[in-house]
Amino acid sequence: MSIAGVWAVEAGSDGMAPTLNDLGPRLCIMGPSNSGKSTLAAAIGRARGLPVVHLDQLHHQPHTDWVPRPHDAFVALHDAAISAPTWVIEGNYSRTVPQRLNRATGLILLDLNTLGCLARYLRRTLFENDRRGGLDGARERVTWAMVHHIAIVQRHSRRRNAAMFDDSVLPKRHLATPVALAGFYRDEGLSRG
Repeated sequence: MSIAGVWAVEAGSDGMAPTLNDLGPRLCIMGPSNSGKSTLAAAIGRARGLPVVHLDQLHHQPHTDWVPRPHDAFVALHDAAISAPTWVIEGNYSRTVPQRLNRATGLILLDLNTLGCLARYLRRTLFENDRRGGLDGARERVTWAMVHHIAIVQRHSRRRNAAMFDDSVLPKRHLATPVALAGFYRDEGLSRG
């Protein structure tokens, strides 16, 4: 997508990018693994008093090492979460995107580059003890499968997320660089803490 295209889809009726207030009380955050979705969702939840839903926690069984729930159980938890009047939900899980976007009032797409996502993954697994959006009981460790997922598999997801973002008529923000993400935190008075 061109810079002009990003500006066009981000611009509101006044020509400015939508603010967090413009995005409304049911906010969907999507993007590649380790792009900062969980951290941003937690920051928005604290600042706006919104319940935060981490889709990884709904998709995986608690107190396991990332063992997925049966699909129907995940969908039931997902649908119950989006039926609430307010929320900020972070994660992808493409099979549930349509119903999530039908309830959402705003959309943020984080699209940090692959090297940045790999660096965040390594920092998080090697140096951070408490991961936002992680599972109780799941070990955080560097795995070849996750490195492969971030470096190779996510290319398809990035294209799918970009197309979904382009097609969405919701108020939306595309944050494609660490500078853009840091600017969003600053402009909205958000704290990563």
